[in-house]
Amino acid sequence: MALWVEKHHGDAGHEFIASKIDQLTRAGEQDGAKLWQDVAHRYEQLVEHPSHSS
Repeated sequence: MALWVEKHHGDAGHEFIASKIDQLTRAGEQDGAKLWQDVAHRYEQLVEHPSHSS
């Protein structure tokens, strides 16, 4: 999922993920929010240590 976010949202990935977490939290979907928090962590690792050539 983190790779998908990076591919489709690029530098705006952080904002996209934060928006998903906020939407799910407001809807009371704690499991979904937790999933996206995990994606946020992996996305952060991905953008800090890119393994592909741009």
